[in-house]
Amino acid sequence: MEWYLALFLMLGTVCLIMFVGLPVAFAFFAANVLGTFFFINGDIGLVFMPMEFNNAINFGLAPIALFLLMGEILLHTGVAFKAIGAIDRMISRVPGRLSIVSIVGGTVFSSLSGSTIANTAILGSVLLPDMIERGYKPSIAMGPIMAVGGIAMLIPPSALAVLLASIAEQSVAQLLIAGIIPGILMAVLFFTYVIGRCILDPTLAPSYTPDESYLDQPIDISINFGNKTVFSAQYDGNNRKRINRILPFFVYILPLFIIFIVVVGSIFFKIAAPTEAAAMGSLAALGACYFFKLFTKFIKITGIDGADFTWRAIWKSLVETAKINTMILFIIAGSLVFSQALSNSGATDGLLNAVAAMKLSQLKIVIIMMIVLLFLGAFMDQVSMLLLTLPFFLMGSQSFQVMFNIDVIWLMVLMLITMEISLLTPPFGLLLYVMKGIAPFDVSIIDVVKSALPFIAIEIAVLALLIAVPEVAIWLPKMVQ
Repeated sequence: MEWYLALFLMLGTVCLIMFVGLPVAFAFFAANVLGTFFFINGDIGLVFMPMEFNNAINFGLAPIALFLLMGEILLHTGVAFKAIGAIDRMISRVPGRLSIVSIVGGTVFSSLSGSTIANTAILGSVLLPDMIERGYKPSIAMGPIMAVGGIAMLIPPSALAVLLASIAEQSVAQLLIAGIIPGILMAVLFFTYVIGRCILDPTLAPSYTPDESYLDQPIDISINFGNKTVFSAQYDGNNRKRINRILPFFVYILPLFIIFIVVVGSIFFKIAAPTEAAAMGSLAALGACYFFKLFTKFIKITGIDGADFTWRAIWKSLVETAKINTMILFIIAGSLVFSQALSNSGATDGLLNAVAAMKLSQLKIVIIMMIVLLFLGAFMDQVSMLLLTLPFFLMGSQSFQVMFNIDVIWLMVLMLITMEISLLTPPFGLLLYVMKGIAPFDVSIIDVVKSALPFIAIEIAVLALLIAVPEVAIWLPKMVQ
């Protein structure tokens, strides 16, 4: 069979089955049955196909589950909501105040969770109702929440970055570190855009005086052991407004940065491998949530509430993590056989040789790869498009990355940014539908898409910057080599 017919058969089967609505894992399995039968020794290939699934049982993939667990713990114990509330207190009178809160809060939560969906859902459920109530236009209310939700794909811990580096057999640590600067740069540009738009058109986000009556309240502090109060005091000084404003930051946010320091710091200073760092991060998340519970049990401070650190919350976190991780592992198992079938069919080599014969430059090849990902992202979820393109882009000695001598860390960062953009691209951008589902008003998918367009443009600008200046992405990971 000609390589282009084999490629059409394999990719066409996957796309067709996903188009009719079946799960992604089933689409890969169906393509695998065809591929192994036709290209791997007929029915013998079908017999040996389950053996390839053992490759999905990979210790290097453990950080995915652990990073997801970190975010689920913070979500179900309520700590994430309290952290956003603390950020809300600290940001006072700025144009588009609540949109700025969503960007800052989303960036902070991105550094604690590897889930883009959780990031968007939390910010939307906490901030969007208040935005709409205060007259914010949907374009400036929904757009920042969706855009900053995707930053979780870049800023470590990122479950998708771990998946990408693990399957491509590249350094997970370097890719996690490489995503920090592009992620922060993107957040700064979102911040600048929102303030600029709201200054030019104040009707987008009507100014209002936040209810800060709580700042005038005296600060009551008591320390309790059992049913006995061993210390009690009240502070009613001139600085109580400032203390009331920043106190939640020290209680709810500062301890959470310990999680980021544990994960990223241990990788950056080569104290632990990514898997061990993810495990320590999960323990740090548990410890932080338990700290909040103990803190408010023994120390009572006005306006400071504890976390819902219960066995039910922990159990729900574990169950949700298991659901997502099981889905990812099934897709990975199917994709591994899919890659082998593509290779045996000659489709991989045929496509690579055809592109090489065109004698394109490295820059043009990279741009073509990003365009392919953007196109696929309009119709597929990120895990599917990643695993569908990896055999051609990164995996093995016969790949675009090897053939055109492309820096692998730089290429993987570009892929992550492109997949982040695809979260917002119609018709099937995942975060578009997450936002439509949580919006507390009657909004069409067209309105959601329009609100995302300016932020898509900003993300494409960052992508173009990284293509033109690769050092933006690769200089930091080079420091940890």
